Amino acid sequence: MKHVSRRRILQLGTMGVAGGVLAAACGEAQIVEKIVTQEVEKIVEKVVTQEVERVVTKEVVVEKVVEKVVEPPPREKQKLVFSDLNWTSAQIQNRIAQYIVEKGYGYPTDVVFGATLPLFQGLRRGDTHITMEIWLPNQDEAWEEAVAAGEVAPIGESLGKDWQSAFVIPAYLQEEYPDLDSVEDLKEEEFKALFRTTESGDKARLVSCVIGWACEEVNAAQIEAYGLSDHVHVVNPGDGAAANADLYGAYERREPWLGYQWGTNDPSLVLDLVRLKEPEYSDECWFTTKACAYEDATILIAVHPDVLTGAPDVVEMLRAWGLNIEVYSTIAQWQRENDGASSNDAALWWLKSNPAIWTGWVTADAAAAIQSALDANDVPDGWPVE
Repeated sequence: MKHVSRRRILQLGTMGVAGGVLAAACGEAQIVEKIVTQEVEKIVEKVVTQEVERVVTKEVVVEKVVEKVVEPPPREKQKLVFSDLNWTSAQIQNRIAQYIVEKGYGYPTDVVFGATLPLFQGLRRGDTHITMEIWLPNQDEAWEEAVAAGEVAPIGESLGKDWQSAFVIPAYLQEEYPDLDSVEDLKEEEFKALFRTTESGDKARLVSCVIGWACEEVNAAQIEAYGLSDHVHVVNPGDGAAANADLYGAYERREPWLGYQWGTNDPSLVLDLVRLKEPEYSDECWFTTKACAYEDATILIAVHPDVLTGAPDVVEMLRAWGLNIEVYSTIAQWQRENDGASSNDAALWWLKSNPAIWTGWVTADAAAAIQSALDANDVPDGWPVE
């Protein structure tokens, strides 16, 4: 068998020529198998090479497999709820932070309005996620318990150190009565009479903390420890605005006024006030009788632990937060000069006026997005209507 036609070879190739397929006769089958196998290998190689060269250039469609990395769909960002504490500095800080979080980082926001104690419990439960002002030592016991239980996480300082006192009077009153300089003087008939009203009877009227604030309990304990319960009549306003209005009204009329104030509260930043002297703070006093002055407060930013993993970029921004008392005082002054301006108005004014400050807290991409929103006069969806 000297020659095998191309047609036959292709047939054999198609049929899968192998040992035993052509076994018609014993001896010849072995020879044919050998020859065919050799020829098929030789000729098919040639033919296939030629055919492939021709077909590749003219007819064959080549399929390419391209590997592509497919990113998972972006995870929906959680809504971050702020504790909207019922005093001005906390609310303005919330509005500034909400603007940055929504417009710079793309998280929806909301607020829950309320007083210190219920909102702190809400933070512990996860009903709110971010509190911009945790005041210590006012909340020492509850705070330490919550941190130990892993229910809250401190992020950094807000505003900075701040004074507070339940025994504040206008400076003009002390100028008129220079001997009125101590809490003990409130037991004196002469000075007690300065603060008497129809409401207070024969006692001095003292405007203390807002109902539901941690300082409400502290001030009550101090009054009792100083032996002033028979000398002062305590008034607890319904909110911070009412407390401030009470002081502003008395100040404008140049009337005597006695009550609780703190360094970052608006009246303290724009009025001339004096604290009556008290025994110096000590841990022993504070954690027993409280017959001593407040320690300067440490004001912290705190988050619910879910935020640490759910919004790490927001946590990083809050760690860089730099709205201190000096910065905040410019906001208080602007509000004082712009009667009727809301916390929303004040936050928007400050953000537009101070990019050199807030851009230091955020990423470059976030800064660009925030500035774009400010240029368009956008406001966050989570801002409450005021």
